[in-house]
Amino acid sequence: MNTLTIKLPSQLEAEILEASAQEHLSKSEIVRRALETYLRQRKTAAPFVSALDRAGDLVGCFEGGPDDLASNPAHLADFGRV
Repeated sequence: MNTLTIKLPSQLEAEILEASAQEHLSKSEIVRRALETYLRQRKTAAPFVSALDRAGDLVGCFEGGPDDLASNPAHLADFGRV
């Protein structure tokens, strides 16, 4: 088994010590189990999908209207007004 040295905030160390005492496990075993759980969840988590990926087929599908709203400041004249 390999050794890994890490630095922990005091509060996290205290929580590990508390869990170690309550569950009658070593600190190393508590940390190993936590890392295994994190890595297992990370593998099964859904990958990030951007809004462009979700609606990419809609980009450019509308005709009419201005070519580019960002190129003409007049299109934003009333922006934010109620």
